[in-house]
Amino acid sequence: MVTYIDAASAPMRNTGQIRLYGPDGFEGMRKASQLTARCLDELVAMVVPGITTNEIDRFVFEFGMDNNALPATLNYRGYTKSCCTSINHVVCHGIPNDKPLREGDIVNIDVTYVLDGWHGDSSRMYPVGEIKRAAERLLEITQNSLMLGIAAVKPGARTGAIGHAIQTYAEAERCSVVRDFCGHGVGRLFHDAPNILHYGRPEEGPEMRPGMIFTIEPMINLGRPHVKVLSDGWTAVTRDRSLTAQYEHTIGVTEDGCEIFTLSPAGLDRPGLPA
Repeated sequence: MVTYIDAASAPMRNTGQIRLYGPDGFEGMRKASQLTARCLDELVAMVVPGITTNEIDRFVFEFGMDNNALPATLNYRGYTKSCCTSINHVVCHGIPNDKPLREGDIVNIDVTYVLDGWHGDSSRMYPVGEIKRAAERLLEITQNSLMLGIAAVKPGARTGAIGHAIQTYAEAERCSVVRDFCGHGVGRLFHDAPNILHYGRPEEGPEMRPGMIFTIEPMINLGRPHVKVLSDGWTAVTRDRSLTAQYEHTIGVTEDGCEIFTLSPAGLDRPGLPA
């Protein structure tokens, strides 16, 4: 049975209860999320052929330090980097390294900053130089999937409506939806209830209520949906090595819909794609 709790009185651990945040929580999330969005904006000009993902990771760390924020992934459950960089057939949790990005690659950069105790979580896809039309189409479909999922958020609806909107659209475009990973509650905690599936039926899942804060982060594959995790324990890849893409926003449920906390202040939510 799903239960809800006032976030102000909730313990600082994931109890399975869904936290409902008030105006102070929404304001804290706006500040943390906008810092993350600004960092992702800065990366648009940096992601070019020849740059390494370790260079990107160092920038993410230094940007956070310059703004009194910590990268949430740094030393999280043994993870040693300040962001995740997932290239081509890497679905998520790619670990930055010294290998240069190449012309035609696509890379997801996932950043979460902790600012004054609040977690702003977002990711975008970045084309590296000129990319093939198939890759560009995948980016368009994935970003559209995210926005269709967000459009399904409203009080009284169930979280299954988010997944249904994403799955219906992506599969109609002859793509597949990864089922092994999902969105999640976020706020004072990095990962909290509820899980937000990117597939499903509108009548499934917890009821959305004002004050809920969570991420929507669909992972869409050109091939089949199956993934595997590599021996490093983090890097998830498509089993058929097909291209994959992901976009992510943190949102808060309002009385009449939702607020997207991580929107780009510079309008760069779709790097390399038509506005």
